[in-house]
Order: sequence, then C-alpha cells, then structure tokens
Amino acid sequence: MILTIEIAIGFILDLILGDPLWLPHPIVYIGKAISILKKKVQKKLYGCLYKELSEEEKEVLKREEKRERFFGMILTLIIVIGTFLVVFFTLWLLEKIHPWLRYILETFWIYQILATKCLKIESMKVYKKLREGDLAGARVEISYLVGRDTQSLSEEEVAKATIETVAENTSDGVIAPLFYIAIFGAPLGMAYKAINTLDSMIGYKNDEFINLGRFAAKLDDVANFIPARLCAVMMMLGSLILGFNFKGSVKIFKRDRFAHLSPNSAQTESVAAGALNIQLGGTHNYFGKPVVKPTIGDNIRPVQYDDIKKCNQLLYAAAILTAISIILIRILLKKFW
Repeated sequence: MILTIEIAIGFILDLILGDPLWLPHPIVYIGKAISILKKKVQKKLYGCLYKELSEEEKEVLKREEKRERFFGMILTLIIVIGTFLVVFFTLWLLEKIHPWLRYILETFWIYQILATKCLKIESMKVYKKLREGDLAGARVEISYLVGRDTQSLSEEEVAKATIETVAENTSDGVIAPLFYIAIFGAPLGMAYKAINTLDSMIGYKNDEFINLGRFAAKLDDVANFIPARLCAVMMMLGSLILGFNFKGSVKIFKRDRFAHLSPNSAQTESVAAGALNIQLGGTHNYFGKPVVKPTIGDNIRPVQYDDIKKCNQLLYAAAILTAISIILIRILLKKFW
C-alpha cells in the first residue's frame, strides 16, 4: 500500500511542479554516465572519439561489427543494471535508518521519473512560436525535442513533429514509467528511464551508432512493447472523454499501428492521428540523410498549431486514466491477495 501512496503523490507532484530547471534531475547524471562510458568505449574501439576522426580516416577505418555491438551491449547493461542497483540500495539503506526516509525519497524519485507537465511545457513552447508566426523560433524549439533535421521544416511539418513527439512520449515519458514503477517502484522505473536515455543518446542508425547503439535500441523496443500498447488504449479512451474522433482513433490504430520503423512509436501516433483527423509520419531528414517512413492517418485536413494543444489534452487524459487504473489495481490486489 505504501508504494501505491507514493505513486499517487509522485504523480500529483509531477502534474503540479513538472521539472524545474533549478532542481537536479537523476536523468542528467545518467546521461553523464552514458557520455563517459561512450567515450571510453570509442577510445577502446577506434583510439579516439568517433567524431574526432576525419572523413578520410573513417573511410579507411577497419570497423568490426560484432566487436562494436558487444561493447555497446556491455555499455548498456552497465548503465541499466548500475542505475537499478544504485537506486535500490540507496532506498534499502535509508529504510535501515528509518522507513520514512525511504518513503520520502522514493516518492520524490517517482515524481522526477514522470514527465507529464514537462512534456506539455516543452511542446507548448513550439505552439507559442507558431501562434506568434515565428517559424524560425519554432524550428529551434522543436529541434530540442526531435532527432530529425528541423532547419527547413514548414509550419505544418513543425506542428506534425511536435504532435508526433507528444504522442510518442506520452508512452515513453509517462505511461511506461508508471507501468514499471507499479511493478517494482523507483528502482525499476529509473532503470527504464536509463534504457530510454540510452536509446535517445546512442540508439541512432547513423554511421557512429549503427552498431554501438544497436543493443540499446532493441532493449528500448522490448521495454516499450507493452506500455506503448497500454498507452494507445488509454489515449483512445481519452479521445472518447474529450469528444475527439474516438471511432477514427480506433480505425487508424488498427490500420496504421505498425506504420513506423519502430515497433512501438506508431501505436500512439496512430491514435493521435485518428483522434485529430490528421496525417502524421512520412519521410524526413536525419543527420542530412532522408529516412523513408510511411504516413500515419488520413490527410483529411492540414495539421495546425492548435492540434498541439489537443494532443497535450490526450497526453493528460491518458496519464490520469493510467494513474487511476494502476492505483485501483494495486488497491484491489492488496485487498484480495
């Protein structure tokens, strides 16, 4: 029951406070650990950082695919297992001193793991720039949220990219963490965030990370498999509550939920596209190279910046529905088991 209370309080704190810039965030330290290990691994593999190699050196560099993948797997396991153990034993030690110290810190960490308000705030920065007619500023803001090249995106493409980010990160930033926290508290929730951070830092299919980041990317796919589908269901229910196109969300989900290079991203993007009567996806440039992606949804109308607000409403509806469901399930399990 204690963990259930911690989840409830942590979730409410996230909705109220978000992630203030002045407050140190554990994900920052996970990111720093990844950067340090990545540098050590690349120096072991290439004798220097990959970005320090000239184009001529890259062309003649003898790369060993299996060796790079092995080191990438080791890097990933060290970060994920290390994160879990640090959080687990910190809480264990605090409980030995006094149980309330553990409860307070775990609640605080649960709050930090979740990213509902943060996702809304960051996406609304793009919305505000588009509403003001500042396309250049909107391109800059969306560049902080996506991996694609943003310097030549149109207003509609910027809005689409923002909606896709909110839809995908409703799962990655809120539903998946809640799912893993419900299973084993902050240690498993933080381990999931480590997986997600690894994927965002080294999970690219570019020349630098095509082998080194492969294990991290695959692990992220596995970790998000159930949460992404849970999130899609909650977003569909949210579209019904909000008065969006519920039938469209179900229809497009059934048709386009695999219309993505990732096995999970289109699960939620398809719901958003159907609920808002818009089309997402398509080919975009990453690191100067086009990446062909299928479209998601029907091109019923142009995407507008107001759709960003609507997608954030879907984010909040799915988050609240999931939190309530998890809390009720844990209470019922405690009562009958």
